[in-house]
Amino acid sequence: MSEPTKAEEALAQIEERLVDAEIRMEKSVEALHKELSGIRTGRASPSLVERLQVEAYGVPTPLQSLAGISTPEARLLVIRPYDRSAIPAIEKAIQRSDLSLTPSNDGQVIRIVIPQLTEERRHELSKLCARRAEEARVAVRNIRRDEVEHLRKVEKEGHVGRDDVERSLAQVQQITDQFIAKVDEVARRKEAEILEV
Repeated sequence: MSEPTKAEEALAQIEERLVDAEIRMEKSVEALHKELSGIRTGRASPSLVERLQVEAYGVPTPLQSLAGISTPEARLLVIRPYDRSAIPAIEKAIQRSDLSLTPSNDGQVIRIVIPQLTEERRHELSKLCARRAEEARVAVRNIRRDEVEHLRKVEKEGHVGRDDVERSLAQVQQITDQFIAKVDEVARRKEAEILEV
């Protein structure tokens, strides 16, 4: 079997980079999804508190590692610590967070009633969603820009023809459009959830 030519190597490298770009764009969408899941709506959700850092045993620990979190009712969170001695630390972490929630405990579990959001707070949260979505779009576009620059460089080096580069540029744009649409969908769903009364 003969050695691959420079053009074949360059095309294989372009394909690898396209797959890598897609993976990086997917991570941007996942990061947005995680970030938006921590924004409070009028409905109880374990994702509101599970990533809160609790100062337990002298080490900051995610709440989900210290307790089971459930939502027995639409507006009630129940946190069941695996070790009851962690209850004060968990309550302190919830009170220090920017969630504006008030925990109460009975010595066994911590209960958090999720209050209705005011109209003003809904609009603030909606704007926050829009900002986070725009940051994710910028991240996706930055990945596209990196790939376009790489393709132009490969074209200048003369290893691949203009047609191959143009085809790859079209693929990059198609992948970018696909992930921008995903970002828009994630943001739209969260905004609808926030504005739902």
